[in-house]
Amino acid sequence: MGKTLIVAVTGGIGSGKTEFCKFLAEKGYPVINADKKAKEILLKDPSVKKKIIEAFGEKAYPAKGLDTAYLADKVFSDAEGVASINAIVHPVVIKEINAEIKEYSKKNKFIFVEAALIYEAEMEEMFNYVVLVTAPEPLRLKRVLEKGKMSEEDIKRRIESQIPEEDKKEWADFSFENSQSLEDLKKKAEFLISVLNAVAV
Repeated sequence: MGKTLIVAVTGGIGSGKTEFCKFLAEKGYPVINADKKAKEILLKDPSVKKKIIEAFGEKAYPAKGLDTAYLADKVFSDAEGVASINAIVHPVVIKEINAEIKEYSKKNKFIFVEAALIYEAEMEEMFNYVVLVTAPEPLRLKRVLEKGKMSEEDIKRRIESQIPEEDKKEWADFSFENSQSLEDLKKKAEFLISVLNAVAV
């Protein structure tokens, strides 16, 4: 087997990057979810927990564990909050991703990493290619609101805390708009695989 290609899949909240990655996983390719890793680290890593409490207060970790609503409110209230949590969590996430990549590289032609904040965390140099999944903001808002877990205000704050999609389109190696059906998105995932197979020869 030749060199393993490491490919990031990114996109803002409600863009459909997770669905895109599901199609890749169904094809048998490993997908590392950086956002899930970040949540696990926030829950289980004692040094991260200590730093979060120092930055955002004891209320971040009540008796029941991590209070994600409180933390999100604190983090997304200003740019400083976003920068603070990223500085605490991202180095640990990157370390864990690299460990998984090393393991998967032994047996896989392609490895995909799903992460919302590839550019915000300045992670792009870790990857051979960056894939951006996009959708118009009103559609993204509608999708997330339909899940019923976040208010419109919270979604908009999350969107505003991230680099605009137009900038990311300029930087990404591949950009796929997800404004049609899931079948259309699946075809785009299949197209990506065919292109990667061509360049990996």
